[in-house]
Parts: sequence; C-alpha cells; structure tokens
Amino acid sequence: MNKPRLSSRLEQIPRSAIHEMTRLSREIKDVAFLSWAKPTSGASDHIRRAASEAIHRGLVDGYSESPGLPELRREIAKKLARDNGIPAAADQILVTVGAIEGIQAAILTVTDPGDEVILPSPTYSTHISQVLLASAKPVFVPTIEDEGFILDIEGIRRAVTPRTRAILFCTPSNPTGTVFSERQLRQLAEIALEHNLMIITDEAYEYFTFDGHRHFSIGSMPEMRKNVVSCFTFTKTYAMTGWRIGYLHADEEWIPQINKAHISLAICVPVVSQYAAMAALTESQDCIDKFKKEYLVSRDLMCERLDRMSTVFSYQKPGGAYLMFPRILLEEGRDSKAFCQKLLREARVSTTPGVDFGPTGERHLRLSFCVPEDMVNKAFDRMEEYFKIRP
Repeated sequence: MNKPRLSSRLEQIPRSAIHEMTRLSREIKDVAFLSWAKPTSGASDHIRRAASEAIHRGLVDGYSESPGLPELRREIAKKLARDNGIPAAADQILVTVGAIEGIQAAILTVTDPGDEVILPSPTYSTHISQVLLASAKPVFVPTIEDEGFILDIEGIRRAVTPRTRAILFCTPSNPTGTVFSERQLRQLAEIALEHNLMIITDEAYEYFTFDGHRHFSIGSMPEMRKNVVSCFTFTKTYAMTGWRIGYLHADEEWIPQINKAHISLAICVPVVSQYAAMAALTESQDCIDKFKKEYLVSRDLMCERLDRMSTVFSYQKPGGAYLMFPRILLEEGRDSKAFCQKLLREARVSTTPGVDFGPTGERHLRLSFCVPEDMVNKAFDRMEEYFKIRP
C-alpha cells in the first residue's frame, strides 16, 4: 500500500543524538547525566516574578509585534552596545524563540536551495540540521584539534565556492568550548568581505569564558555591518532554557526580510517570556557571575577527573561555554554512538556521541559541566570503575 512520501530534507537529517540519549536515559534508573547542555540551576526569582506580574496584569494574552516588544528591543540594543561593542538600535533587533529560531530564520533569508553554508567541524549538531532544512548544503571545514579546536582559516578560504552564501559558527563553541579569538574572527571577516558572504553567529555562551579568554562579537566590526547576523539567547545566560527566548541583530535592511521567515516560524515569541527577559536585562546581573564561577569549578573538576583517565580519553581544555569534547582513545571509540550507548547501559553514565557534531566529531564524546560537582564525581566514579582505572 502506498503512503505519503517523506521530504528529502528530513530524510537527510538523522535523529538527534542529544535527544536520543535523553530518551534512553529515562529507561535506566539513577543515571549520572552529562549529556545535555541544560543548566541545572533555574532562573532568578526576579525573572519569575516579572513573568507572574505580567500574567496577573493581563499583559501576555495577545500577540506582541512580531519583532518583539519595543521596550525589550530597546533594552537589548543597550546591552549589545555595552557588552558586545555593537552599536544597535531597536529596529535592528528581532526577538526570537531562542537563538535557534533566529538562526533558522537567518539561514532561510540568505540561502536558496543548493547554496552552501560553511561550518567548522565539530559544530553544533542543530546547525547542521538547520542548513539541511533550508535545502542548502553544509560544507564542513575541520578545526585544528591539537591547538584547541581553533579555526582553520586557510581551510575555510579554500572551501569557498561560487555557491557559498554564508559561514555559520558558535563561539564559545558547542561542543568544544573553544573561544574563537578576535584575531581569527577578523581573518574570517576578511574572507566574508572578499567573497560577499554572510556570517551567522551563535553567541549563546558569550558570558562564560575562562582563563583570560575574551568573547569577541564579529558584528562589532563597522565594516561587517551588512554582512553579519548575530544571534544571542537568554536561555543560557540566565538559565532560562524553558522560556525559549533569544534575539538577533542585523542591519536594518535585513531585519524586515528575516522577519518574514520569523513570522512563518513563530509569529512572535511568547509574550510572557518577553516580560521575563526584560527583567533579566534590567535588574540584577549577579546570577551571571554566580553561574560562571560554578561552571569554572565544575570544569576544573572534570579536567582533574579526565587526567586520571588518560588511557581512555585525551582532551583539550575548554576556554568557554560549559562543554568539552574529549577524544576516545579506546578502539571501540571508533563508533562513538555505540560507545556512548554502551556506557549508558553498563555504567549508567549519559554522554553525547561526537558523531552528532559533524564528520570530525567521530571518536569523541561531549560532556557538559553545567551540573553540580557531585554529579561530575558520580559520573567519573562510575567510569573509573567501568574502565578499571586504579587510583
């Protein structure tokens, strides 16, 4: 019996390994969970109060303007100027359903079917899916792992073809935690200007950098004003993953075009989340420093525990985000999906297979350290026992 045909776009996209590991983890009792980049701390009380007050005042029952509440966009513009060096106005801001929806809208705006988008590899798995959903082609350029997964600028330059329309990257990086340097990003800007390419950034982890690394927003370069869509989120900065709210900045000529895609995808961001985001921006920022200190402690602990497992993993110390991407040294690491699923079943430790993050992600796994110290220790105690690591 014939049945409706699945689209070729969806056929190209594998099931998300991140969400698959979450599903499998539910089948096992007492899992040590390191596989999802979801902060275990919640949003601050003043953010929740602002949402509650907006509900009780009857402010959230209707749509907002599709680009977002004007007062929220004005506050975002202030933040971009203050923290990112991006001179911004409210009409250059689009409030989106997390950074993810903004990135999808941007890709749909700047590519046609068959166009190419360059991504460093390993890269965030959802970015790959987003390019494929736009019927564009992801072109992977390996990062330089031995130097901390930095960009291969000459490799990117060689990857540009007449079909290339954009370069998409995340800094600090998901999954590696690499903070791409200002020097490298300026070199990337030169390539974009030379070939008239768009750059789409995912700057979700902008505030979480360590060891003297600095986050640099390529959108702060005046000469790049018309060639960058900079995407940000409240979900990571303020531990608001469930509120699903982010925003993007682009030249005012791009915003009405990106908004066409945004309306088709979302109409507008849930208004209650917009009021919560306004409180996040305008009231105490102490939570950011608190989260950063907690992540640094957990990162250092995870590095110490990995050092004790040097026969199983090697790793590059992440300079930012709350993720790291160890290489599996064992022979069975050639199939990272099978390795991680076996580790879950037999050691009750949930991690994410590196194969999900592009072609050079294989033989790796992703670990998240936005969890309490006792969770890190629980996971590594189990792995040491499983791999028979002696103290």
